[in-house]
Amino acid sequence: MNDSPKRPRIVRNDYRALHPPTAATWKPSLAVSVVIPAYGAQEKLDLTLAALAAQTYPADLMEVVVVDDNSTPPLRLPELRPEHTRLVTTTPDSWGSAHGVNTGVAHADGQVILRLDSDMVAYRDHVEAQLRWHHTADYLAVLGHKRFIAWEPGRLTPEQVHEKILVGEGAALFAIEDSTPHWIEKVIDDTDGLTAHHHSNYRVFIGATGSLHRDFFKTVGGLDTDLRLGSDTEFAYRLSQAGAVFVPETTSSAWHLGIPQMQEKEEEGRRQRVPYIAQRVPLHGWRRTAAPRAWRVPLVDMVVEIGDANVADVDAAVAPVLGGPDGDVRVTLVTGRGPAPHDRASILAGDGAQLRLVEELYGHESRVRIAEKAPEPDPAVPYRFLLPRPVPLRADSLGRMLKLMERVDAGLVTAAIPGGPPARLERTAAFARARHIVGGTGLDQVVAGIWGATVFEGLAATEPEGTVFNPPPADFARRLVRKYFNARQRARLRALLKR
Repeated sequence: MNDSPKRPRIVRNDYRALHPPTAATWKPSLAVSVVIPAYGAQEKLDLTLAALAAQTYPADLMEVVVVDDNSTPPLRLPELRPEHTRLVTTTPDSWGSAHGVNTGVAHADGQVILRLDSDMVAYRDHVEAQLRWHHTADYLAVLGHKRFIAWEPGRLTPEQVHEKILVGEGAALFAIEDSTPHWIEKVIDDTDGLTAHHHSNYRVFIGATGSLHRDFFKTVGGLDTDLRLGSDTEFAYRLSQAGAVFVPETTSSAWHLGIPQMQEKEEEGRRQRVPYIAQRVPLHGWRRTAAPRAWRVPLVDMVVEIGDANVADVDAAVAPVLGGPDGDVRVTLVTGRGPAPHDRASILAGDGAQLRLVEELYGHESRVRIAEKAPEPDPAVPYRFLLPRPVPLRADSLGRMLKLMERVDAGLVTAAIPGGPPARLERTAAFARARHIVGGTGLDQVVAGIWGATVFEGLAATEPEGTVFNPPPADFARRLVRKYFNARQRARLRALLKR
């Protein structure tokens, strides 16, 4: 299948394969909706709209949707604004920037959504610079550049801002030495402009100014309105899971009027965000330092085809993973049939005996599900481990496979197992991008081309380890004590050792 001109095969996050059009030869064709969530601060909004009224992007291809998050007094549209500007008010059932952005997108008509904060003064080519990228591929998340400047009310009028932006002197509105950069610039520099792929590249696509295709926004599902803080981080993570390529656009910039509250109250904001982000973003640094437990979104979806396997074999495949250092998993045991029968005739006949034992053994483990069919890939889970049949695993088997995947930055890792097809570890982002590019066929070949594939050796253990059917042997000291001391003497010895 030939790639669409809007769906080139970009390797990992190396967007340098794209060639955005230059201003001299470019004829824009994509309509853009600039969505501005706003709460109060009418003066700053007036300056934001004044700057947008002077953009180089064609006016007939640009609309602005201002979303008033039930401000008191209500926001109004100033006279100096882009030609196609609308003001909508959010419904009272929710509030916050996530709800504001979703509301704005629902009212937007453009093929591309550019989210812009209501305290941003964009340079003259700010919109155009981002839209050039979107004309080359439809699965990009383009991040606009900005500088933070302390704000004094009444310092500038909309007319002054419009005049400077219109003549291309946006940089002269404030002194660069009085401004501060955003922390994401260090991440961008450390990753060679994000072209050196890292699983945390998504962190930079947060707030203020950024754009993506509207259809891609809808595919990902919009922002999570349950999150009052950190919704942009969680949304960016889901974008990465959907196969987005993150592009920092630095040829143009913007002024952020004032220092964000999250920078002024960094520690307090961090404490408020940690529980919400940790539950939803397995790849975030906050999460990776925590002990294994059941999370809302696990790090790995492990799918085991158990068929008619006996309970001891199933436990040998599952128990070491759950109890090991890489137990941040959700396990689905695929039976190929419905629940085991529990009627008298079935039990006496032995029908479904092993499945009943599996159900009893794992029915109360929150990280394990028993299903008739394998579930569809969960787009929020970073990795999917497919085991065609139960084989004994080591406590570190899955972790070693994950480390290999990250070390070589692969999208697919396969591992031979005895008596069946190979096990597979799939990177969700790689397969999501492959499906976006070519549909649902030949995915392994596409993933190998855009992300890479490799083979893992030694997945299965020779003997079961650490299961209820094969408990580990007692250590030498315990065996020695049991040999030479009776139960009463052992109890006295334990009491002495505790003193």
